[in-house]
Amino acid sequence: MNSETFTITNKTKGALPSVPFAKIKDIAMGKGYSLSLVFIGERRSKKLNGSYRNKNKSTNVLSFTLDKKNGEIFITPAVVKKQTKKFGRNFQNLVAFLFIHGLMHLKGMDHGSTMERAEQKLRKQFGI
Repeated sequence: MNSETFTITNKTKGALPSVPFAKIKDIAMGKGYSLSLVFIGERRSKKLNGSYRNKNKSTNVLSFTLDKKNGEIFITPAVVKKQTKKFGRNFQNLVAFLFIHGLMHLKGMDHGSTMERAEQKLRKQFGI
């Protein structure tokens, strides 16, 4: 088995926020879950969102379950930056918030109160 269970790839020119992604992933998904986190630009986000969700626009976060123990999360920093006021959070905090949101989708959760409670519990642990 691959000993590396978490990778971060930055496909953008911007600096990544200082968020304890690996720790959050381990608590949410378990240490054995293999996750790839990719920061992408708006064009790639729009393409992925169009291909997989039939939405012709870029989005802040996309999650893809590969199998029971593997997944991918794509975050679009340019979109996140535009949404900070809307969510009342700074960039770093909103990235962490969306990362947790993406993890809950990887756990098979749909939007609703159960997902919100699980997100809130994790956010509280990390002060997000």
